[in-house]
Amino acid sequence: MKIDRNIETIVAFVWNIVLVYVAYFICRVEYMLENWAAFRDNLFDNPVVNLVKGQWMFDTSAILYTNALYALMMLLPLHYKEKRGWQKAAKWVWMVTNGLCVVLNIGDSVYFRYTGKRTTNSVFGEFSNDGNLGSIFGVEVVNHWYLFIFGILLLLAMWRLYTMPKQELRLKGTRKYLAYYMVQIVALALYVPLTIGGMRGGFTTAVRPITISNANQYVNRPQEAALILNTPFSIIRTAGKTVFQNPNYFTKEELDRMYSPIVLPTDTGAIAKGKNVVVLIVESFGREYIGAYNEKLDGGSYKGYAPFIDELYAKSLSFDYTFANGRQSIDGMPSILSSIPRFLEPFFLTPASMNDLTGIAGELGKIGYTSAFFHGAENGSMGFEAFAKATGFQRYYGRTEYNQDARFNGDKDFDGMWAIWDEPFLQFYAKKMSEMKQPFVTAVFTASSHHPYHVPEKYQDVYKEEGNNPIHKCIRYTDHALREFFRTASREPWFRNTIFVFTSDHTNIPDHAEYQTDLGVFGAPILIYDPSGTIKPERRHCIAQQIDIMPTVLGMVGYDKPYVAFGKNLMTTADDATWAVNYNNGIYQYVKGNYLLQFDGQAVKALYDIKNDWLLTRNLKGTIAEQSAMERELKAIIQSYMERMIGNQLVVR
Repeated sequence: MKIDRNIETIVAFVWNIVLVYVAYFICRVEYMLENWAAFRDNLFDNPVVNLVKGQWMFDTSAILYTNALYALMMLLPLHYKEKRGWQKAAKWVWMVTNGLCVVLNIGDSVYFRYTGKRTTNSVFGEFSNDGNLGSIFGVEVVNHWYLFIFGILLLLAMWRLYTMPKQELRLKGTRKYLAYYMVQIVALALYVPLTIGGMRGGFTTAVRPITISNANQYVNRPQEAALILNTPFSIIRTAGKTVFQNPNYFTKEELDRMYSPIVLPTDTGAIAKGKNVVVLIVESFGREYIGAYNEKLDGGSYKGYAPFIDELYAKSLSFDYTFANGRQSIDGMPSILSSIPRFLEPFFLTPASMNDLTGIAGELGKIGYTSAFFHGAENGSMGFEAFAKATGFQRYYGRTEYNQDARFNGDKDFDGMWAIWDEPFLQFYAKKMSEMKQPFVTAVFTASSHHPYHVPEKYQDVYKEEGNNPIHKCIRYTDHALREFFRTASREPWFRNTIFVFTSDHTNIPDHAEYQTDLGVFGAPILIYDPSGTIKPERRHCIAQQIDIMPTVLGMVGYDKPYVAFGKNLMTTADDATWAVNYNNGIYQYVKGNYLLQFDGQAVKALYDIKNDWLLTRNLKGTIAEQSAMERELKAIIQSYMERMIGNQLVVR
């Protein structure tokens, strides 16, 4: 078939990119066969459509990143690119770039047996001081000679199958120039948005750029994510991310004496054995917006924007000082559901996200709990589905499942930007729990109290702008949605046999100076409500944080197996021994007793008396006796965290 000369280069480009997809597929088959013993038992439990969809998405992202220069060489609207010399140069760029990707994929199939996952950018740091890499590589080539031959044959096939325009294009006359340039400009204009979406893993506003942790949503076991990912993507996505490093503050013996995140079972505090667990993670619902937490603000006249949560507060176990462990939504889930704080980078975005993981759902699943995670956004958005699956949630309910439920209005309830409005989705949540076998553990992540700060049309005259803070009307709407959720839940048979945990993922848009400080920006509510009254409603005079939720709840329901949690069981920890930790723009913050200590990893930067100086105006560094002990305790937490991230020790083996 004769191809129009104006599009011959474009057709050749498309063909050559398709060749790269084929090469990636062949490399993935080789990867699977080389490590067949690791995949054979459970691989086919995964739906084929999930595997194909995931592989396509990650391969597309990697191919578009690595072929960006080649795409420019082939699609730039310049007729000089049609010259033979230019096309030969483009072929070499294509071959070197994609040949390197093929070598990485094949070589990584050997390295998998040592790591159990795809190689990430951290490998360069791991071997930066080794001088024997050449000999190691040589030994592996000898041991895997068949892969060496396989790789050479694949590269030769790619070279031979590469297509170049058959002859140089010669343009004569204005009309031919115009026709040529119109075609090239249109091709480039189409390619740019397609490649941006392909690199990100989607086109909607609800889709964050995909990371290696997103692969978990397509498989049943974290190890199988290696077959969804490809090595070029794993290296690209982790490049520039701070690699966890062991600070070696203490010897192993010293560290074990000071702090360990391994939680051992105890009957103490098991006051709600066998009860259901419901975790409400409410978007941006900072404690500043809740009047019950802020009785002393505005001269005692502060009323807040969440009247229902004020009522819930009076019936719940609460704590004087409550903090988030991160500032982003992707920090909230690991902290709340897996007791993993955010240090350095969001956990989702680090290579450690591919470690073996557990969480409140995974642990309770070991003793017969059923589990489900709910998020009204597009399935897969924010990486929540992948993380939920990796940490043991058995089912995931998102916008897709909501739309399939004939009892609700489907996408008529979509907010047009992020997710299903909170009120209908929380009703869906309540109804679906009534269909679950007890005991169950569930979590829901709401979405409506989020930028661009809209409320449903029918409530626009009910919840209006208040002051200069646009989120206040959204807080009022979500508070109303929560009231209706509890109204519905209270009529269900499982209600009184359930522990409800209420918190937010992070804070948002503070008005008051107290919530604009380095510590105030982490002020998130934590309430534990038991309708049966078994858990006494009271305000504990202590410090609580998101990473305390998992060990506290597991202790309450009488969980009897050891597990890893960086937080503590608030029911078995003395009030004066409670603490909180977070990471703020390069500074570790540690709160204990009356004080906030700020530490940059090497030295203490500041110490504040938060009970008498909530605005953090007086740095007491070097003047308070408690500083030394706090510094040592924080160092122990940091070192334990780093060691476990590096060594894949987030579960008890």
